[in-house]
Amino acid sequence: MKPLVLNNTRIIDPSRDLDQTGTIIVADGRILAAGRDAANQGAPDGADVVDCRGLVAAPGLVDAHVFVGEPGAEHTETIHSASLAAAAGGITSFVMMPDTNPPIDDVALLEFVLKTARDNAVVNVFPAAALTKGLAGLEMTEVGLLKGEGAVAFANGRYSLSDNRVLRRAMTYARAFDAVVSLEPRDRYLSETGVMNEGLFASWLGLSGIPREAEIIPLERDLRLAALTGARYHAALISVPESVEAIRVARERGAFVSSGISINNLTLNENDIGEYRTFFKLTPPLRHEEDRLQMVEALKNGLIDIIVSSHDPQDVDTKRLPFSDAEDGAIGLETMLSAALRLHHSGEVPLMRLIDAMSTRPAKVFDLDAGTLQPGARGDITLIDPEEPWIVTPDRLVSLSKNTTFENARFSGRAVRTYVAGKCVYQAS
Repeated sequence: MKPLVLNNTRIIDPSRDLDQTGTIIVADGRILAAGRDAANQGAPDGADVVDCRGLVAAPGLVDAHVFVGEPGAEHTETIHSASLAAAAGGITSFVMMPDTNPPIDDVALLEFVLKTARDNAVVNVFPAAALTKGLAGLEMTEVGLLKGEGAVAFANGRYSLSDNRVLRRAMTYARAFDAVVSLEPRDRYLSETGVMNEGLFASWLGLSGIPREAEIIPLERDLRLAALTGARYHAALISVPESVEAIRVARERGAFVSSGISINNLTLNENDIGEYRTFFKLTPPLRHEEDRLQMVEALKNGLIDIIVSSHDPQDVDTKRLPFSDAEDGAIGLETMLSAALRLHHSGEVPLMRLIDAMSTRPAKVFDLDAGTLQPGARGDITLIDPEEPWIVTPDRLVSLSKNTTFENARFSGRAVRTYVAGKCVYQAS
């Protein structure tokens, strides 16, 4: 593969707190230099030299919460199609959730995902394994074996574990292997019959609501057990300010905890549901505008660690239904970056912090070889045009499913080139 030289680009690398115009040089899949000084080093023989004037070069984005239909529901998304969608969104690495059919709860299934990704994916795919067998919450999986074979985290479906004893035992084993336990704080019994955020708007629509306590109560339980066991705990999806406060207190007490938030909960609110638009039926549900604003502020201040797409492909049969009957979820790999740039353009969150939350920080949380442009790192790079206008239409989406919350949305900014180990895997037309 030819060396790569990106000239005249604004380099934003949160891992080095670097924001300057310069050059990036990649050879043999690794970064040789990145910064102002690299502009004077010349280009290696035979290099592919690209003038990136007006563009931002960032470490390849990392999406830490992605659902894929393979195995079991390939009609909604395959590992290959998800990787193409990721590349189109500037994402060079993603963590694949174990919610497949069957779930990724043993070494054979984990090896299947890893091999399929090696053979078919154009970006880096890091599988998370199930924390309990069959995601049933009754018996823990072989944490040590799965971690040794390549699982980067342990998750357990869309609801919290109900058995505290099982969770404590699983966290204890995870600590022994320095494994990340990444759970969605969602109480089954408080949320199972709800379909949107509980409040006045839900009452107007005649829909059953999900109270914020459905998130807060299991989260506080998880944080207590994480402190008790010393495990590395990641609250995968939070959506209300009380969750931010609970995590802040847990950190002050010495717990090893981090948190993520869906781009949907940062840029949309419950009013977007409008007249029963099922593409906005999500987990966690879209909250009040006041909640959204406070979560944006928490992200800006670093109290929320990472942004995820929560990419969850659903087909027509599960989405084109009455609101109460439709499945939760929306695709997001291709729109996460552009939606996040809205927060930059509005002046709410600095660009450095946004890239940190979508690249450097998730790489640190999950111990991935990603999230930095420092010399020696893998040459995963996202080139961003922060001003390019575009409209989200189904024909422009690469994902096999089209259930996006941003259908017909007008964005300013997108990824225009995506490089994995120095190889261009996406170029905007």
